[in-house]
Amino acid sequence: MADPRFFAAAGPFALAAIAERTGGSFAPCHDGSRLFGDVAPLERAGPDHVSFLDNRRYLQAYSNSRAGACFVAEKHAPAAPSGMVAIVCQQPYLAFALAARMFYPPASPRPGISASACIDPGAVLGQGCRVDAGAVLEAGVEIGARCHIGPGAVLHRGVTMGDDVRIGAGAVLMCCLLGHRVAIDAGAVVGSQGFGFALGPGGAVRIPHTGRVIVGDDVEIGANTTIDRGTAGDTEIGAGTMIDNQVQIAHNVMIGRGCVLAGQVGLAGSARIGDHAMLGGKSGVANHVILGSGARLGAFSGAASDMEDGATYLGQPALPARDFWRRQAIVRRLSEKARGA
Repeated sequence: MADPRFFAAAGPFALAAIAERTGGSFAPCHDGSRLFGDVAPLERAGPDHVSFLDNRRYLQAYSNSRAGACFVAEKHAPAAPSGMVAIVCQQPYLAFALAARMFYPPASPRPGISASACIDPGAVLGQGCRVDAGAVLEAGVEIGARCHIGPGAVLHRGVTMGDDVRIGAGAVLMCCLLGHRVAIDAGAVVGSQGFGFALGPGGAVRIPHTGRVIVGDDVEIGANTTIDRGTAGDTEIGAGTMIDNQVQIAHNVMIGRGCVLAGQVGLAGSARIGDHAMLGGKSGVANHVILGSGARLGAFSGAASDMEDGATYLGQPALPARDFWRRQAIVRRLSEKARGA
């Protein structure tokens, strides 16, 4: 279903191979050698496509779909239409993601250095790297094997990164150390000076930021996101964390492993985000506030005080979800009462 001008699909893959890779199972009456050529949503899928169902709102689309196979929870398998193989799994969307990565695996860059790239003799490049037109690598930069530095990207002095890192067009990196398989999209700025100053009689006095940004393995950083370096320590992004576009991460923030930050999230200085926490779009965390491991902060919510592990918070200022909805109900009743008075 993807435009072949931009995305080259692997495969085809046999049904049995897809089930094995994703941890799914299918009824023995189906032919495990049946081949599938791509993934697609239910409404657009055809007989050689694999799709998924993970939301009851799409049950009708599931019943009408022409997909050749579909990842489903066990309770929905009997409702699969004729011609569709129900691949039963506990998390259909996760299984679909794993299948999609089979058909569209991360591509290694074609090695090569553009003639217009500016690479200092003191920079070190691993084997199989690609550096596109207009990119700048200053002295002391060290990049691992099979990295791709996009057009116009700038890697300032001393930046280091592991293998299989992808830096998008126009991204700027300074004072940062990246792990393996990190992806930074176009226009992102990592390691810039933070917004730190002291107020005096003559106005604001800038505080030098002498820390770094430490980015763990398998982190993704979206387009136009900014991550500031630490003041006297480091800003840290844990392994496997996913950061959307236009996110602001201030100095000395510490983000745990496997976190998810949606678009336009803002984290103030020295905020602490526990492992596997999730932050909805346009939510914010105040300086020095701790968001516990596995906690969830809803979209447009603002965390002004510490939040417990595993809990969900909503609102401005953010409250535990139960308290937030209770307050909403009280306000609604008061409003209805006032209208009836």
